Amino acid sequence: MSWELLWALLLACALLYVGLQLVRFARADGDLTLLWAEWQGRRPEWELSDMVVWVTGASSGIGEELVYQLSKLGASLVLSSRKANELERVKNKCLEISNLKEKDILVLPLDLTDRGSHEVATKKVLQHFGQIDILVNNGGRSQRSLFEDTNLDVYKAIMELNFLGTISLTKCVLPHMIERKQGKIVTVSSILGLAAAPLASGYAASKHALHGFFNSLRCELVMHPEISITNICPGPVQSNIVHNAFTEEVSKKLENTGSQEYKMKTSRCVRLMLVAMANDLKEVWIAEQPYLSVCYIWQYAPTWAWWITSKLGHRRIENFKNGLDADSSYFRPLRKKTD
Repeated sequence: MSWELLWALLLACALLYVGLQLVRFARADGDLTLLWAEWQGRRPEWELSDMVVWVTGASSGIGEELVYQLSKLGASLVLSSRKANELERVKNKCLEISNLKEKDILVLPLDLTDRGSHEVATKKVLQHFGQIDILVNNGGRSQRSLFEDTNLDVYKAIMELNFLGTISLTKCVLPHMIERKQGKIVTVSSILGLAAAPLASGYAASKHALHGFFNSLRCELVMHPEISITNICPGPVQSNIVHNAFTEEVSKKLENTGSQEYKMKTSRCVRLMLVAMANDLKEVWIAEQPYLSVCYIWQYAPTWAWWITSKLGHRRIENFKNGLDADSSYFRPLRKKTD
């Protein structure tokens, strides 16, 4: 075989490999580290069964689906949110779809903004289960309003709930994990904790704050490597987050939420979250294309990201003003949804 033919074959193989990787990336719904962990890493079924997992925001959306999947893995659960009746509904379904017993699920209503109640709540969990293996900081609210129209009380409420409430509960649970020399703290952030978008300035600020806090906390826990900190950054997911979003006034509801069908299925998002938890990944991005590509652009080419955002931000605002979901045509998913 001549050298020319050999080099041609090697070039063809290299181009084929690159082409295959581009196809895989075009179909990806998580960052490459996360998808590698899903393929070759530790399985949630092996790592998370028999653990005690405390989930805030467990009455709907991502939190609700998370406890359903955890219940099937055999994890003991603490369900928290402000809606006691909804928590009971979620608990009953967990009992129906899993082998858990009544004693394996603790319904613990909790208001993240009532920081004085967090220590008492933590003691109740420890009294019931004796340990907390995983804290999932999932509770929070989004935002749909322009800054120029929004009362400053809305920004205060967002930070009280999404940021201060989260770190307050973490502060109560962390000493227990340090004493046991093990634990996982998982925080559901957003791709808006990495990027920017109109209509969500307060929400993005709270998520950026969470990233700064938990990245710093991870550094402070260098002497406790057995305690892992995981930041989860989902893109658009089918949930109630838009329905419950803050608007320009604290007490005002969002009138038009638009269709959520085009967004990632909650079940898939949660499965990838479990993979991240099982493998102690530090930060994961969970989003379908083209949202996933935007995360990479913001991370590695911010100048381009600003250009893209400035071009598409106007469309997002127009969608909102026309009563559509802000993201409904902000981007078009590149692949067809399948059940």
